[in-house]
This record gives sequence, C-alpha cells and structure tokens, in this order.
Amino acid sequence: MSVHMEQRFTEFLTSLPEELVFGDEDPGKVLDRYYVPDFEYRNDGILLNRQKLIDHVRPTRKNVVSCRVEVHETLLNADRVAARYTLHAVMRKGKVLVTQVYMFGLLAPDGRIRRIDSITRVVPEG
Repeated sequence: MSVHMEQRFTEFLTSLPEELVFGDEDPGKVLDRYYVPDFEYRNDGILLNRQKLIDHVRPTRKNVVSCRVEVHETLLNADRVAARYTLHAVMRKGKVLVTQVYMFGLLAPDGRIRRIDSITRVVPEG
C-alpha cells in the first residue's frame, strides 16, 4: 500500500465527516472525492447509496455543532482497508453521541471507496 493510499484512507476517516457536516460545499461533490459513483455502503445491515448519504447530510448539518473522529487502528492491504474508530458528535441541544465504528472496505484503483461494510455501536459518553 502506497503512502498516498494510506493518507487518502486516513483523510477519509477524519476529514470526510468534517467536510460533510461543516463544509459549505455541495455534499455530492464531497462524496465524489472519497467514493466512486456506484459505491455500496452497508451500515448495520442497511444499504446506503450516494443519494441516501446526501439526504442524511442535510439534517446532520442542522443538528451537529461539533464532531471529531478518534482513529484507534487501521489496516491496509492492497485494495482492502479496515478501521476501528470512535465518532464523537455534540448535538445542537447539547446531547453528546459517541459511536464506535468497525469498518471494512474495498478501494477502487484510484484510492476512492468502492464498498464499505460497517457495524456501529453507541456507547456512553466518557
């Protein structure tokens, strides 16, 4: 795995949430930087496509006031990636959501995400 691919994967994990939630750029353009057009994203058994992710961004932009990703470990091997990380999000009304994510992915030749399978678990804050 090249250094470029490792950097791109780390950016995917840490920069994508920030760009989607707090950026002014069209969510579709942001997604296109990180995903191929026909990607598959299966989260907790639910298949999300490009439009479903875009639709998810709109309410998130209204309700999240801060977020950060804490990456615990990543694995990269050829076109396969895996990560274990925690997403911390503070909501507009003060609630803090802490979500552990276990993610496995397949990369396209250009380094963008082709497929993701992830399992999430909401954990108590702290």
